[in-house]
Amino acid sequence: MAVEDDEQRGGDTAEGQPADAASAGQAAEQPVDPKIADAVAAAEAAGAQNGESVRVDSWIWAVRLVKTRSMGATACKGGHVRVNGQNVKPSHTLRIGDEVRVRHENRERTVVVKRLIRKRVGAPVAAQCYVDNSPPPPPREAVAPAGIRDRGTGRPTKRDRRDMERLRGLMGGSAGRPREH
Repeated sequence: MAVEDDEQRGGDTAEGQPADAASAGQAAEQPVDPKIADAVAAAEAAGAQNGESVRVDSWIWAVRLVKTRSMGATACKGGHVRVNGQNVKPSHTLRIGDEVRVRHENRERTVVVKRLIRKRVGAPVAAQCYVDNSPPPPPREAVAPAGIRDRGTGRPTKRDRRDMERLRGLMGGSAGRPREH
């Protein structure tokens, strides 16, 4: 009974090894890039300690779903961030297992929280902090750049503007008809 209590509190296991060393031995069997392993260790240090919470705006910034923390807070205030199906304020606290939906730049990202972190980390480490259930991004449309002018040519004339509109197809059916005199 005392051994089980020690294991639950993170003490020594029955073999006399610390509980963390036993789990570290299992993790060491998997081949991991040393740079990523160092970054994961740094992320663990930057993560929330037992009993501490992480704000949703801070977390979506830390795992690189938005560029800045203020953009994360603005997205929360604008109703673009949902946690477990509910709109949340920037100060909402996250827990492991929460589903976070972020609508950003005409795309909705759906992620499940695996690890709580506070500080921004590298992209490979950030990807290990969540499970991405987002649909693939839509393919970019192959659109020819219309109206690109050389630098220093000045403002387009009325004739240039009409030519650019004709290229874009903005002028109705009259673009191909000759003018009547």
